[in-house]
Amino acid sequence: MNRQRQAAEARGRQGERIAAWWLRLKGWRILDKRVRTGVGEIDLVARKGNLVAFVEVKTRPTLEEAHAFLEPRSLQRVVAAAEVLAPTYTAMGHDVRIDAVLCAPGHRPRHLENIWQGW
Repeated sequence: MNRQRQAAEARGRQGERIAAWWLRLKGWRILDKRVRTGVGEIDLVARKGNLVAFVEVKTRPTLEEAHAFLEPRSLQRVVAAAEVLAPTYTAMGHDVRIDAVLCAPGHRPRHLENIWQGW
């Protein structure tokens, strides 16, 4: 792996740690991190009460850039992975949604709820 790719990977992992921390502060329990399936990857799986969120984390130099990288094509992979993983992380009566957490240096993370519905 080249240095540029290694640096991007390190930034992504750091963003995921920050996003998990932020969600915990908001009362969420992190069920899993970096879950891979044959159709896509989920950065974080979190639960608060009877709500389970499959969370996409985007880390960029600015929050605006992070938001711009929430593309329908990549979100479709998140949705497909969530559909595969839902039986593992949910039970009867749980609600499920797709969220995102945007991270940028020097800013509080931004938690976007139910982002798939907006596409």
